[in-house]
Amino acid sequence: MLRVLWLLLAVWGAVHPMYWFVSFLSANGWDVGLMIDAWFVNASTTALTWDLTISAVVLTVWVLAEVSVRRNWEALLAIPATFLIGVSCGFPLYLWFRSRPVV
Repeated sequence: MLRVLWLLLAVWGAVHPMYWFVSFLSANGWDVGLMIDAWFVNASTTALTWDLTISAVVLTVWVLAEVSVRRNWEALLAIPATFLIGVSCGFPLYLWFRSRPVV
């Protein structure tokens, strides 16, 4: 049951932020540079950007450390999911991979 929850959270963590990214880019001519500038427009957004960036790096280190021990190579897919979509997708996706039954 928990494994299904991780997968549902990963899908939600992919779809919900992507909706806002696509909305922003559609309204601003698909200018990725403008979106990145918006991440640093004030102290609040800058703090959130750095908080998520640090969390993404920590998750990456954790994934790499655990994959080297557990040999769960598919779990490496959580790294590009984290940096291309966000921590809200990459983290529950990693937990989904990690919680698979051991054979």
